[in-house]
Amino acid sequence: MKLDLTEMLYAMSYALDTIENEVGGITTNHGKNVAYLFFLMGKEAGFSDAELRDFVGISLLHDNAFSEYIREEYGDVARCGKIKLSKEDGSLDKYLLGYDHSLMGEKNIKLVPFRTNVKNVLLYHHENANGSGAFHKDYKHTNLKSQIIHLADIIDVRWDIMHVDEASFEKIKEKVVSSKNIAFSEKSVDLFLKGVTFKNILDIQKYTSINCLKRDLRTVEEDYTDKEIKNLAKFFAQIVDYKSAFTKRHSIGVAEKCEKMAKFYKFPKEKATRFYLAGALHDIGKLCVVNDILEKPNKLTPEEFDDIKEHVVETNKILCQVDGLEDICDWASHHHERLDGSGYPKGLTEDELTFEDKLLAEIDIYQALSEKRPYKDNIAHTECISIMRGMAAEGKIDKQILEDINKVMK
Repeated sequence: MKLDLTEMLYAMSYALDTIENEVGGITTNHGKNVAYLFFLMGKEAGFSDAELRDFVGISLLHDNAFSEYIREEYGDVARCGKIKLSKEDGSLDKYLLGYDHSLMGEKNIKLVPFRTNVKNVLLYHHENANGSGAFHKDYKHTNLKSQIIHLADIIDVRWDIMHVDEASFEKIKEKVVSSKNIAFSEKSVDLFLKGVTFKNILDIQKYTSINCLKRDLRTVEEDYTDKEIKNLAKFFAQIVDYKSAFTKRHSIGVAEKCEKMAKFYKFPKEKATRFYLAGALHDIGKLCVVNDILEKPNKLTPEEFDDIKEHVVETNKILCQVDGLEDICDWASHHHERLDGSGYPKGLTEDELTFEDKLLAEIDIYQALSEKRPYKDNIAHTECISIMRGMAAEGKIDKQILEDINKVMK
């Protein structure tokens, strides 16, 4: 399958930054800011185009384990409104120390099909030059790319480059220089001083980092194997599923069932892979919905239900940015539409929905019914099918597709 991986990571970074801002209070566009600062310093360092693409990608994803860390650290109380990382109670500093989320992030990033050697770069991106970081690795035992990400990360977290003026930029440079060989390696400090100018900061503020990256970094469309695409799908699906304890493994479950049904219908190999990807990404927009609503155990108010319906709009907004994913975008963002027009967000009717739209929608329903959630037990296959037959009788879902699901899933 052909894909511009960098373009896809640009689109996904919007959702990742939303989580960090919601729970951690970390600056809006943080991942993208770190990525553009890396690009400027990496270009100064003479990295190849392939290295720049891959490590801009790593920078965009450097906090990919944020939700996983929150879940593992705080368990079921990890909900917006109950957990907010802050400097006052030390929870934000603990996160920024980097040990746990760097381990998790390094493990996750192995699923992303980068073309250059990215091993341990993310793992050590919080290490200080003097070895006082979480893993006690000094600058001699970490990669220059880790050191650059570390510097870019700290600059944006501490000073928020979206609100830096010329005088404060000079102070930032002074602070960075004073931390040379303590927090930051001499080489990374030198690259920052030479590669990042106040004009670059003004560009970020005027155009945003993502648009600066799109302007300055040459991206390429490449061929990826079915296995590579499925691994990439799993990477994003687990980020979505960690967002809420109510839906853990939901996206992966939908993707796996998409694969089974694609095999049943004898989809061509690439189409089957694309359908799997659509299943994995169908709820990517939930990363943009606050956990207060996602994890509310009681009935949602009409206003809250309107808010949660926005996740489909956000899914469409994210996926439509990536050239070549038009079919995947449609399949994923139509998974709450119903044949009688009662679905959302567009209220499409049977004639306006493709076979794949209808199939993914029914797989999503089946998965949601069959999985255990904090407010309900899992439902057996026969009961799931019985409930869905009621929906089919009401003209909401396709009867034949349902009977095919019954054959495959029982």
